[in-house]
Amino acid sequence: MVNIKINGIACSAPEGSTILEAARLVGIRIPTLCYLKDINAIGACRICVVEVKGARSLVAACVYPISEGMEIQTNTPKIVKSRRTTLELILSNHRKDCLSCVRSGSCELQALCNEYGVNEYAYEGENPVIVVDDSSLHMVRDNSKCILCRRCTAVCAKTQVIGVIGANDRGFATQIGSAFDMPLSETACVSCGQCTAVCPTGALTEKDDTQKVLDAIADPDKFVVVQAAPAVRASLGEAFGYPIGTNVEGKMIAALRRLGFDKVFDTNFSADLTIMEESAEFLDRMNNGGVLPMITSCSPGWIRYCENYFPEFIPNLSTCKSPQQMFGAIVKTYYAQKLGKKPEDIVSVSVMPCTAKKFEINREDENAAGVPDLDISITTRELARLIKKSGIMFTDLPDEVCDSPLGTGSGAGVIFGATGGVMEAALRTAVWTLTGKPDSTPIEFTEVRGTEGLKEATYNVAGTEVRVAVVSGLAQAKKLLKRIKSGEANYQFIEIMGCPGGCVNGGGQIIQPAYVRNFMDIGKERAKVLYGIDKANALRFSHENPDVKALYDEFLGEPNSHKAHEVLHTSYKAQKLYK
Repeated sequence: MVNIKINGIACSAPEGSTILEAARLVGIRIPTLCYLKDINAIGACRICVVEVKGARSLVAACVYPISEGMEIQTNTPKIVKSRRTTLELILSNHRKDCLSCVRSGSCELQALCNEYGVNEYAYEGENPVIVVDDSSLHMVRDNSKCILCRRCTAVCAKTQVIGVIGANDRGFATQIGSAFDMPLSETACVSCGQCTAVCPTGALTEKDDTQKVLDAIADPDKFVVVQAAPAVRASLGEAFGYPIGTNVEGKMIAALRRLGFDKVFDTNFSADLTIMEESAEFLDRMNNGGVLPMITSCSPGWIRYCENYFPEFIPNLSTCKSPQQMFGAIVKTYYAQKLGKKPEDIVSVSVMPCTAKKFEINREDENAAGVPDLDISITTRELARLIKKSGIMFTDLPDEVCDSPLGTGSGAGVIFGATGGVMEAALRTAVWTLTGKPDSTPIEFTEVRGTEGLKEATYNVAGTEVRVAVVSGLAQAKKLLKRIKSGEANYQFIEIMGCPGGCVNGGGQIIQPAYVRNFMDIGKERAKVLYGIDKANALRFSHENPDVKALYDEFLGEPNSHKAHEVLHTSYKAQKLYK
């Protein structure tokens, strides 16, 4: 431990801590813009500057290490003036349309300017011509709102090992963009949206499809259904003042109903359906010499990454559609038949924690009824905006439940939203199938839980040894795939999620500012919600879901059947990295 003083307050902090981290221990928040723990520590924005006794100039608290006896001041007039001037200079060439910006109220730059009483027109910089890149299906890039913090480039390169964006040009001409200023749609971007989740301003946002939803609901000739993913209920409340880690499932369903959807369903249903197909596919590969290890296919960001960077693993991918797409396929086939409606008269909408789902609905071989399985996919953030825009008083809503028959989900389905959840849910059903002993089948496989980079486990199931692995975040996926290619690692079943921590940390979730992200494991708190729902659910196994059973009895026959493959399975192909 190192002993220091911060604003005259004695403090002991671990050796190697930065001033920023030490200040937090005595209840002092030092503002930042560019810093993100374990992602971006470059001291570039100069918002976090502090005074250190004996130092000749202000130092960046986010990268400056503490030392024994150090005396630090964090809020002197000199520091405040420096931060205010920096903010005014940032604003000098920033497009200040704050009233209509999608990030108004959650913009970190806006919050700091309010905090420091900044004169937004103190300096007049050279304002570049506004160039908006909306070429991709999932997001919009507006460099007129970029502050060059480089959080986006860091998360793209380090956390996701994609690196399709970076700093182009130098000096005043510096801008964040793709190589050779290509449109994002022509790069190997996997649509994960992690850059939108870390951007402090409105420079990077998901493509807003809320008007499409409102138009569909207003069309009297359309029957509009909606599904909500497990992770959405663990994050949505944050947009309405609830603490991180609050389950707002009942109010979410009530809000969706008040928005005007004809039916409100739960993606947990099709998560259970995915497990029925995926576990059956896995056992078939195990028993009949199929390609192993089998790798999960629920995360469209991961699928895109595999097609782009590791096409040799395409045969290893489960052919199961994701829960979102399975749900859409069932709505346009089985449910349409029950309603006596044509598939093209149904508008199927999803609420997802993921921006890559916007890309996924446009993939090939995702049209079981001859029309797209899904029509519109919106993020958790878009749903929050829809609720506010529609005047729905979210906190005053009663708790409601989903419609039937596609609204029932098991505890196994809900944990899909956390890293390791798909693996655990699949193991529950696979072990039960292999042993045929429901009373002795484990319910919880805690070895694959948690946010560690790599989780491994070996299970002896009915005399068969099954080695499994779980990773989340594409940097971890790359490490794992390289180990498998080299022969260093050997597994039968692997779960990969594109976003670190799984869907609870998806690129479409409610954005939390850096001072929260840096000192709280947000994904862990959201995951607790899902595991709590699982624990309290009377149904803990996907194969126990009565609505799923009825679906197989009435329509699909059995898991992995020819009919199931026609409706619930898909295909993949290698992609060129650049067009």
